[in-house]
Parts: sequence; C-alpha cells; structure tokens
Amino acid sequence: MKNNISASICILSVIFPSIIFLSASSTTPLSIQENFIHCVSVKSELSVPSSTFYTPNKSSFYSVLESTAQNLRFVEPSVPKPDLIFTPSTESHVQAAVICSKHLRIHMRVRSGGHDYEGLSYVSEFETPFLLLDLVKFRSINVYIDDNSAWVQAGATLGEVYYRISEKSHVHGFPAGLCTSVGVGGHITGGGYGSLGRKYGLSADNVVDARIVDVNGRVLDRAEMGEDLFWAIRGGGGGNFGVILSWKIKLVHVPETVTVFTVTKTLEEGATKILYRWQQVADKLDEHLFLQVLIQLTNTTQKGKKTVATSYNALFLGGANRLFKIIQESFSELGLTRKDCIETSWIKSVLYLDRHPLNTPPEILLQAKPSFKVHFKGKMDFVKEPIPGIALEGLWKKLLEEDNPVIELNPYGGVMSKISEYEIPFPHRKGNIFEILYLTIWQEGGDKKQATKHIDWIRSLYNYMGTYVSKFPRGSYVNVRDLDLGMNMKISNSSFFEATVWGSKYFKDNFNRLIRVKTQVDPKNFFRHEQSIPPLQME
Repeated sequence: MKNNISASICILSVIFPSIIFLSASSTTPLSIQENFIHCVSVKSELSVPSSTFYTPNKSSFYSVLESTAQNLRFVEPSVPKPDLIFTPSTESHVQAAVICSKHLRIHMRVRSGGHDYEGLSYVSEFETPFLLLDLVKFRSINVYIDDNSAWVQAGATLGEVYYRISEKSHVHGFPAGLCTSVGVGGHITGGGYGSLGRKYGLSADNVVDARIVDVNGRVLDRAEMGEDLFWAIRGGGGGNFGVILSWKIKLVHVPETVTVFTVTKTLEEGATKILYRWQQVADKLDEHLFLQVLIQLTNTTQKGKKTVATSYNALFLGGANRLFKIIQESFSELGLTRKDCIETSWIKSVLYLDRHPLNTPPEILLQAKPSFKVHFKGKMDFVKEPIPGIALEGLWKKLLEEDNPVIELNPYGGVMSKISEYEIPFPHRKGNIFEILYLTIWQEGGDKKQATKHIDWIRSLYNYMGTYVSKFPRGSYVNVRDLDLGMNMKISNSSFFEATVWGSKYFKDNFNRLIRVKTQVDPKNFFRHEQSIPPLQME
C-alpha cells in the first residue's frame, strides 16, 4: 500500500506540475469558498461534484449543518457557522481537502457523527474563517464473519454497524455505545464504552487497523502510520492527529439469547439504600452482566410533586434463569422478579438499551439519525469508593432543583480492570467502580438567561460531587468533552500549561505520550480545536 500512496502523490504532481494555489490573503477576487473549491477540484484524483459543497447562501446549508448536530446549543444563530461545508465521498477528496485547507490557511473542523458534547467537531468559537469537513457520506460497512472482523467507515453510526453485523450473524457483536446514532469515527477516537465493556472492553480495545489522512494528505494504514500513532488515535480524542477514514474492528461473540430487564425504584421505595448497595457490587458482578442506573425526576402521586426515580437497566449475555440467580445472590435488594427478565436477541437488546420498545424493527437503526435533539450540557466523573447515603440524599436535593436532570451510572470491573491503563490513551481502568454522566436538558432555544441557569446548575452539581469522586486528578472522559475543564482558546504555546489541566483529567499520564506523538506527526498543529492535543513546540 505504501507504494500505491507514493504513486498517487507523484501522479498528482505530474498531472498538475504548474498548479498555482490561490492564497486566501492574495489580491484575487475569488472568495475563500471559491479558492477552496477550486483547489480541491484540481487536487483530487476523482471528480468532485458541486453538490458536495455547501455555502451559507445555499438553502440546504443549514439543513446539512444541523443534520447530525445533536446539541442544539451549537446551531443557534449566535454561534459561529462554517464558511463552507464539504461532504467528500472518496478518500482522495479528503486528501485534497487537507492539502488545500493547509495551503490556503483555512481552519478545518472534522465531523463524523455530530454527538460532540461541546460541538467542537463543527463549531469554531475562536478561529475564523473555518470550514467543516463532514464525513456523512463515509458510511461503508464490510463485515467478514470468517475472520471475525469488519471495515467500517468513520461516518457510519453505531446502529448501522450493529445492524450490518446482525445481518451476517446472530452470534457476533461489537462493544460500543448505547446511543445508536453516534458516529463511529469520533466514538472510537475517544475510547468507546458501552454495554459489552465489562466483558470485552472499549471499542478502541477492539480495533486492529485503521486508515487515516495525515497532515501531509497521505492515506496511512497501521503499518504505515506506525504503532505510536496507531496507539494515539485509539482513545486520544478526535480532531488531533488526522482525519480518520475507517476502522478495522474485531467482532466479539454474543450468545443467541441474551436477557434484559428494567426495574425502577423511587425515593419512596427505598432508592437510596438500593443504590448504595449497587455501588458495593456493580464492579464485582459477573462480567457478562451490564447493570446501568439511570436517574431522573418523575411525578409522585401527589399533584405537582416530583421525586427521584432510579431505573436499573440490564443486559446479560445469557439466559434469564442464570441472570435471576446472579441477582438473587449478589443484589437481592433490587427486588428483581423472574417475570422482569426478558430473553431476546443481541440486536434487539441494542434497541432496548437505546430506549426503544422491544418490538421495534431493527431496520430503524439504518435511519442513522439522532433519536432526540435538545439543548444540553454534560459532565463526567469516575467513582472509586461508594458514595455515602448522606451524600446521595444531598444529590437528590440538587436534582430536585433542576427541571430536567439526567444522571447515568455505568458499571466498570470485569475486563476493564484487567487491561492496563497504558494500553491505549484511555486510562480509566482498574480501581473504578463506575462512571457518572451528568446532564441537564432544556428546550428554551436561544434564551441565554435560561441556558445560563441550567449550566450554572450543572456546575454547582459538579462542585458538590467533587468530594465523592476520583481525585489527583479528578478524572473525566474525552468523549464527554467539557470546556469548563480548561480552554485552549488561542491554540498557542501560551495555552500549553493550561492544556495539562484537562489533559491530565482525560488521559492521566498518557497525556505526555500523546503530546510526543502530536509533536512527531503534526508539529505545526494543523489539526486543532479548543481542547486538542498540543505539540511540544510550534514551528
């Protein structure tokens, strides 16, 4: 493959030996958009249809921009918009986009799915003009059951991957997230935790190859990029080292019959004591069992009164009888009954855990659209010791102050405790009982006063929880980006030490190795955003 790549670069230089790039700062009357479109059309090996470019004067621009943006905070009129959206359909299109963006000095953001918590894949608050490279057309999925693998392009969603695997086999799956409309490209770059994590680890733990366009416009696979870069892209966060084109993933075994259940307990039904007990067993349960807790507000029988409800959502890789026995032996406090347990297929369990009714046809996964679009702010923590009951009581009071709070507790343990924290950049392994995702959700649109109210609330909640979660550093997950942790606003050397604040929270000691890789492969910091990995020095 290396020879083919070299050949393609040489062919470009032979075909276009006298091509003159039009600088964005030159006196040419051509706009930034026209410069870029002209350059890409010339530099790409394959023709580039005009329909792949979207400028703000096109009626379709805003529908494309908003198509996969889950967080409506970042499509409000006041938020900066790209000067151009490019939706490439071939690898050579992506190569040309990188080469032209670099030469014309047009800042680039890269989007694969749009579930970005801070919108960094399609919004640039501090650097304009910028263009959006949207990989929405990179959706090819080729499943190879004979060698338990699949090649998946970065723009495909997790739901599409799950469906295509299930088409070929009822006993194969892939460990990835519960939200099926997430893009594969970004999900794996951050690690990728989901319901199979306790049995098989993260998505990134199950990647065996990749294709990436580097800062020089070269397409590299694992052998060509080298093990350092291959290590970095599997958990080091998106938008740092290049444009991920596709992943080769390792399929894992799932039984023909799995079991799911949901049991809900309110405060009035002893939720506090039950949750405290869950914390004591969550990471020690059979590794075939994923038992998540979803915490929300619900109405009580008293009109106008709300209470806290804790819902225990389970996936067990096996039959109902075995699952019921495990719960009875280790977590009888939940009050699970045999009739709560529903036996189904793995693909149906995917829909169930994504909040769809069990009778939903799996084909809905091919719609590849976010199941909801709202305004929200999220934060993340990791927990190493059970949170005391009195602290949980304080947490309930905080939740009852907010309109629509959501908390997810996802259990660790199992194989997550057996994989070294240095195996890939994602370091949150042994010693963690569970992770906490905090969300506040609102519908008020561009009302800044309301947005400030909700964001202030979640910051207050996060401060309250600081006593009870991981410390030195207080860990966070790069797939739940949080600009409150520190902002690389000027993308310059002056922000390097500030970057260590959020870098240590996301990656712990692995942050140092990520910086070294960044310095090797992108020393001038072409691939950058508000929380991108900084090189050691700028050339």
